[in-house]
Amino acid sequence: MTLEVSESHEGEVLVVSPAGRLDSVTAGGFEATLLKHIGEGANRMVLDFGKLDYISSAGLRVVLLAGKKLKAAGGKLALCGLNQQIREVFAISGFITIFAVHPDRAGAAAAIAG
Repeated sequence: MTLEVSESHEGEVLVVSPAGRLDSVTAGGFEATLLKHIGEGANRMVLDFGKLDYISSAGLRVVLLAGKKLKAAGGKLALCGLNQQIREVFAISGFITIFAVHPDRAGAAAAIAG
């Protein structure tokens, strides 16, 4: 299965929305997309997981890497739209305490703007 990635902006915040499965097959491409944006100067990013069906440890690694890169660049990362299954994976892994999680993209973007 493929991972579709769409991008938009909420003001100055880049919103990246993966749809499908974020696993060992699709994680590399998703990582490249995020690192490209960070390398181009995006320092406020929301990952909208509203259409994400599944995330594996490889996907979690990409989220962690993006968070670390953004923090090192003085930026911020927020997550939103976690369904029950995705939220459970983040909770079990402890990532729910590492990242700011919001119910929707507008709230996530507002929390890290400016």
